[in-house]
Amino acid sequence: MVESEQGQTRPLGFWSLLALGLNGIIGVGIFFTPNQVAALVPGAAGSAMYALTALALTPVACVYATLGSRFDEDGGPYVWARAAFGPRLGFAVGWIAYVSALFSSSTIVVGLVENAGPSVGLSGAFGMRLGGVGVVALLAATAATGLRPSAVTWSALTVLKLVPLALLAGAFVASAVPPPEVVPSPIASAHVGRAALVIVFALQGFEIVPVPAGHARASARAVPAATLLCLAGAAVLYVLLHAACVRGVPSLASSRAPLVAAGAAYGGRWLAGLLAAGTNLSAIGIAFGMFAMTPRYLATLGRHDALGESLAREDARRVPRAALALTSLAIAGLVSAGELGELFVLSSVAVLAQYGVSAAALAVLAARRRRGLRRRHIWPAPLALAAVVLVGAAAQPKELRVAAGALAVGGVLLVARRWYVARRVERS
Repeated sequence: MVESEQGQTRPLGFWSLLALGLNGIIGVGIFFTPNQVAALVPGAAGSAMYALTALALTPVACVYATLGSRFDEDGGPYVWARAAFGPRLGFAVGWIAYVSALFSSSTIVVGLVENAGPSVGLSGAFGMRLGGVGVVALLAATAATGLRPSAVTWSALTVLKLVPLALLAGAFVASAVPPPEVVPSPIASAHVGRAALVIVFALQGFEIVPVPAGHARASARAVPAATLLCLAGAAVLYVLLHAACVRGVPSLASSRAPLVAAGAAYGGRWLAGLLAAGTNLSAIGIAFGMFAMTPRYLATLGRHDALGESLAREDARRVPRAALALTSLAIAGLVSAGELGELFVLSSVAVLAQYGVSAAALAVLAARRRRGLRRRHIWPAPLALAAVVLVGAAAQPKELRVAAGALAVGGVLLVARRWYVARRVERS
C-alpha cells in the first residue's frame, strides 16, 4: 500500500478515481439537456452535437491527463498554474476552479430539488429553495464523515445510477421503434454554439479526477487513465441516450423529463419508473461527489500567501472542515438565488476558463521542460485553447459579467487576507 507524506495509507485507487470521474460527469446534466439541445439542434444532429463536443473536449482531457500524471499532490489546476505562472495567477486559476465547482454543485442541487421536490411535498419558489438548503446541509454532513467512506459511497452510487441509463441505451439499440418524421430545417450557427455550451455542462466532470491526486495510489498512472476513460465512456453513452430520446420522444424539445419519456417508449412503465428513480439517484450521486471534492479546491488555496493555512487543515478523517463549511454556505446561497438554466451556463463558462488556463499552464511547463515534460507534450494545449474559444463564444455578455464578478470576489478576498496579515505583522 502506498502511503502519503504523513505516513497514512492513500485511500484512492484507479477504480475510485474512475468512479469519481464518471460520477462527476453523469449526473443531472444528461437528464435535463436532451430537451434543451433538441430545441436548438433538432433531430439526429443533436446526437452528433454530443459527439462533436466530446471530441472538442478531448484535448482538454489530454491536458488534464498529462499534467495530472506529473503532480502528485491535491489541487489540480491551481497546482499546475502556480508552477507555471507563479502564486498570483495560480491563485486566480485556483479560484476559477473553485467557482466552477460551486456553480456545478449548485446546479445539481437545484436540479435534484426541482425533480424530486414535488414528490416529497415541496412546492413554490420558497419551498424549493428551503428544500435545496436542506439538501446542502445533508450532503455536507455526509461528506464530513471522511474521505474513505466518501469514496465507497460515490463508487456505489456511480454503479447504481449507470444501470437504468445502460438499460435505456440497450433498449434503444435493440428496439424496432421507427424514427420520427422530421422536416429538415436550417440550423443557425448560433444555436450550434449554444447547444455545445449546454452539452459542456453535461460532459464536464472529468476535470475533478486530478483534484485528490495527493490521496491517490500510483497517481502518475491512475489519474491520466481515469481522466480519459471517464470522458470517453460518458460520451458514448450520451450519444446513445440522446438518439434514444430523438426516436422515442416526438415532442422532445418540450419534454420536462426526456429520459423518462424515452424509457416509457422503449420499455413501458417499468423502465420509465426506473429512469425516474435514476434521475434522483444520479443527482444524489454527483451532488455527493461534488460536496466531497469542491471543498478541496478551496483547501488548496489554504497557503500563507493565499487565503490562509487554516483552510487546508484536515482532520483525522482527511476532511478540510473549514473549507467544507464555507463551501456549504456558498452553495446554499447560490441554491437560494439561482435558476437551473442560468446555473447550467454559468457553470460551463467558469469551467471553460479553468480549461483554458490549464492548457496554457501545460504549454508553459512543457516549453520550460519542467516536471519531466518536453515540447512534444505541448500538442493538446493549442487544440484545447481553440475548443475553449469556439464553445465560449456562445456565452452571453451577462454570463461573462457574472463569471468576471466571481473572479473579482476572489481578488478582493486575497487582497483583504494580505492586508490582514500585514497589519498583524506591524502590530507584532
